[in-house]
Amino acid sequence: MATQKPIRYRDAGVNIDEADRAVGFIKQSARKTFTSRVMTDIGSFGAGYKLTGYKRPVLISSADGVGTKLKVAFMAGKHDTVGQCLVNHCVNDIAVQGAAPLFFLDYFAVGKLSADVAGQVVAGLAKACGENGCSLIGGETAEMPGMYTEGEYDLAGFIVGAVEQSRLLTGKKLKAGDLLLGLPSTGLHTNGYSLARKLFFEVAGFKVNTFIKELDCTAAEELLKVHKSYLTPIQKLMAAGALGGAAHITGGGITDNTPRMLPAGLAAEIKLGSWPVLPVFELLRRLGSVPDDDYRRTFNLGLGMILAVPEAKADKATKILKRLKQPYYEVGRVVKQPRGKKERVIYK
Repeated sequence: MATQKPIRYRDAGVNIDEADRAVGFIKQSARKTFTSRVMTDIGSFGAGYKLTGYKRPVLISSADGVGTKLKVAFMAGKHDTVGQCLVNHCVNDIAVQGAAPLFFLDYFAVGKLSADVAGQVVAGLAKACGENGCSLIGGETAEMPGMYTEGEYDLAGFIVGAVEQSRLLTGKKLKAGDLLLGLPSTGLHTNGYSLARKLFFEVAGFKVNTFIKELDCTAAEELLKVHKSYLTPIQKLMAAGALGGAAHITGGGITDNTPRMLPAGLAAEIKLGSWPVLPVFELLRRLGSVPDDDYRRTFNLGLGMILAVPEAKADKATKILKRLKQPYYEVGRVVKQPRGKKERVIYK
């Protein structure tokens, strides 16, 4: 039965005018990341990118999301860092295979669109893209009434990078005796937030603006620290032939991620106490009496990246990191996997 009163899209919860305003903000931020390789403007049906400068390029791609770190952003009303976290996470995921990022696309979905919030999120995406030499060339902003709680959104991204086939970082040449160097994280990065939120906001009863003395900041400031990009040290070490493999320490922690760079038959021997575990992790462990296995598989414990350096190139690698003023810790060695053992990470 037809209604007598006309019903507009706005009546169903979708505000096209607000969407147009959001697109205006997005274009301003995205265009700042454009290079001569970008062939289309924001708003095209498909984004065009011209690949130049490679002889035998291998394209490396990755897709990821920010996860429940977004819940902290909603609680704090702070939306300018989650986009940076997303880009840097994706950059690290392809950097460990030797790729330099080329372009990035985002997916921003919300129940009721706020152009101001969308603008903050995309400004963060653009900032990180610019810092990593990556172009933000497109994406999707979807307003879907009824799909999300008021004031909440989801954020995901897709990155493409390239590397010469001869320079692919595969870890195949690693051998027992090679050095493992850990690069410090800024905090939780983008993993372990479901447990961290439970411990902070349910167990401890913190609010987002609670000042936590042992962390010297508020709960929100700690949990919204930006996920660090390790692109520069990885690229510099690769260029010097001083890197055999790299593992981005994300979901699964040191235990599950370190083996991803190791060939069959090898394991990582990690020396506990060889790097400073950040205070936030010790606080979380204490709040929840978190068992060691969960602790090491949920959080990065202060290491955002583990690099495997050929034993003969260790001095060169450490000199490069010092020149970059990139802190590092000697956290272990590559070893032969003990016969009959399934573990690929051995804690000492």
